[in-house]
Amino acid sequence: MLITIDDVLTAEELVAMQDMLARSRWAHGGITAGTQSAQVKNNQQLVEDAEHLPILRRTVLAALNRNALFFTAVLPRRIFPPLFNRYGGETNSFGNHVDNAMRPLPDGSGYLRTDVSATLFLAEPDAYDGGELVIEDTYGTQAVKPRAGSMVIYPSTSVHQVTPVTRGQRLACFMWMQSMVRDSGQRRLLYEMDMALLQLRQQHGDTDPVIRLTGTYHNLLRSWAEI
Repeated sequence: MLITIDDVLTAEELVAMQDMLARSRWAHGGITAGTQSAQVKNNQQLVEDAEHLPILRRTVLAALNRNALFFTAVLPRRIFPPLFNRYGGETNSFGNHVDNAMRPLPDGSGYLRTDVSATLFLAEPDAYDGGELVIEDTYGTQAVKPRAGSMVIYPSTSVHQVTPVTRGQRLACFMWMQSMVRDSGQRRLLYEMDMALLQLRQQHGDTDPVIRLTGTYHNLLRSWAEI
């Protein structure tokens, strides 16, 4: 399931983050690459001890916390601390790869299972050429390049890539989530049911059938969730 969520960040948050990233220290993106992805990863990444990284992470996590669509699509149990990358010049692409199933948490507290991957775009699409996020989804291959402040979420099991940036710079935040609902098919069913219930509520109000269907949604979530 590939979903684009618009306006995750406010205009003010986006400008502030762009300014901090312009003044930050970058390293080659291979610092967090797995064995396979290291062969095709050629970008830059904000270093873990970068001065602005804590506030950048807090801004992203606060934005996700207030976004209801993000919650219903991901049902997050844990979120890997957001990371930031940059594409342009000689470090301008990331070939086909699949994200590692387990990621060691930066604080050494254990591992996170990667159920859902996400890219939060931080540069406007007309600021760079190329740089599409290409994902092999259930319904075929999709190439996305949304406006700044938008987030794309997709199963971490998907083969995906970032096409070469031939002009300008592509800035983004990326992260992985461990969902309360491990199975991607179950997450899709819950998401579609929740979206349908929202529409029914708007059209008909909290009628008895809507209330009962809402109960069915929550009972399924109780059955499938791991917390």
